[in-house]
Amino acid sequence: MGNRAVITASTAEDVASSKDIGIYLHWNGGIDYIRAFLTYCKLKEYRKPTDDNYGWARLCAVIANCFDAGLSVGIDTCDHLDCANGNNGTYIIKGWDIVGRKYFEGQEQDEQKLYGLLMKIDAMQPMQEQMGPSQIRNKMSKYNIYPS
Repeated sequence: MGNRAVITASTAEDVASSKDIGIYLHWNGGIDYIRAFLTYCKLKEYRKPTDDNYGWARLCAVIANCFDAGLSVGIDTCDHLDCANGNNGTYIIKGWDIVGRKYFEGQEQDEQKLYGLLMKIDAMQPMQEQMGPSQIRNKMSKYNIYPS
């Protein structure tokens, strides 16, 4: 049981067999949360995971901070992750955007509003990393991201 997902930038046809890097989430793998994690990193202006490994590290940190003791988050090559996990499958990203999806045939979980999730994610980050409501709104405006 879980709300599992994998996030990767793999362009392989068979992502689950690829040696590309991926992040495994056991919880909060619905598209609403994945979009919010990626958007948060974009607003923070972190390096993109598709540009270098620092982007992957920052994305992992943001996600892990949202779980007690960083549990339920893993990073490995896709061939060692549960890409066809029976929940949300695998999200394909480019930069901080979702550009594809594999191994998903279920019902979409898209119940949470983006701004509310960004506030929750922000509150779970270390104090010195938090943006606060006004900075989140300003950055959303800067990037033409509209709260849903």
